[in-house]
Amino acid sequence: EVQLVESGGGLVQPGGSLRLSCSASGCVLVSENIYWLRQAPGKELEWVSTISSVGGFTYYTNSVKGRFTASRDRAKNKMYLELTSLKPEDTATYYCANDRTGTLRGQGTQVIVSS
Repeated sequence: EVQLVESGGGLVQPGGSLRLSCSASGCVLVSENIYWLRQAPGKELEWVSTISSVGGFTYYTNSVKGRFTASRDRAKNKMYLELTSLKPEDTATYYCANDRTGTLRGQGTQVIVSS
């Protein structure tokens, strides 16, 4: 059974940074396209980023381009999402998932951007 686990969230001031991690059991993450999604309170699940299994190409939704960076560590079988220049509107629960709809995702990690 494949399980995904996100970590690294927290409370940060506007302009601050966090690094989210995604680890997995039952699969090799770098062999999969991995999607980062987020869900703000009262809003629908939103696609944030994708890192492709082949070539490690990265894609971002417009609102986070230039501020978020997805990466992967083959040796540790982990994926990361570096969040910088955080804004209050980035407040959400962040998930790593196997597709853009979050069919398989972890429990999420909460990011709160507030002064």
